[in-house]
Amino acid sequence: MQYNVHYPYLTLTIDKPQSIEDFFKEFHLSRKTIHLLKQNKDYTLNNHYVSASSIMLKGDQLTLLAYQKDDGMYPPLYEDLDIIYEDEFLLIVNKPAFIQVFPSSKDEVNSLSNIVSAYYQQCGLNIPVRFIHRLDYETSGLVIYCKCNFIQPLLDYQLSIKEIQRNYLAIVEGSIDDYKEHKIDKPIGRNRHHNKKMVISSSGKDAITYYQCVSSNNGLSLVNCRLDSGRKHQIRVHLASLGLPLLGDTLYGKPSTLINRQALHAYQLQFIHPITKEKMTIVSHLPDDMKQIIDDSTL
Repeated sequence: MQYNVHYPYLTLTIDKPQSIEDFFKEFHLSRKTIHLLKQNKDYTLNNHYVSASSIMLKGDQLTLLAYQKDDGMYPPLYEDLDIIYEDEFLLIVNKPAFIQVFPSSKDEVNSLSNIVSAYYQQCGLNIPVRFIHRLDYETSGLVIYCKCNFIQPLLDYQLSIKEIQRNYLAIVEGSIDDYKEHKIDKPIGRNRHHNKKMVISSSGKDAITYYQCVSSNNGLSLVNCRLDSGRKHQIRVHLASLGLPLLGDTLYGKPSTLINRQALHAYQLQFIHPITKEKMTIVSHLPDDMKQIIDDSTL
């Protein structure tokens, strides 16, 4: 779909006949959001406000209020940001280890979202900071931020039905004999005896992880993991349940002299772009600490 951004408005060139209301529903806008768009007349069709039941034809121009102003939720923190992909709708960054995606309290400002806030300000973008998914404090890798309020419900929906595929590389303790993809289907719940820990539990939430050994040597294995759900600590809990704890994972395994964190990196995202409908494959580079172990262990 062709588009033109003129903040805070977005103009889309319609590519198939349908009503305006059905178009909004395709983007999974809430009934409240659709009501406000109609009530405030925050959209036009070919420069004229019309009823939401109006049928748009191929080539028509739909203009709508698509961007919100910054709500100040994340005060800016001016530090380097590793940007892997950016357009008018998405910002995908490579999160380093030892930083939270968002602060744990209102008094803290040392998070990835605070750094993104500073980047937006430096670019002259008066928009809120909205992440689509999270990573653990020690886990490095790709995080999607949504710049455009209009497409966020669709991104949330894509994530919920597993249309945003997330792939991780993990270094685990233990040898793996085959290189086939395996499925771990074990529900995960909270550990009632340890408030920071998750556990395999029949009363937990459904959790599915696919894993495949890439290489194995010297008592270590490099494993590709693909999530079919997004439970807290999912990869760490699932692999540890097989006797393959992540290297350096002090919560589900043991400390390592090779790395001072859990060896887990979210290296790839695959999804359909909400506006252009292009199939996106975003890949990030491995962090130095994991790359060094892979090189030294010839994994």
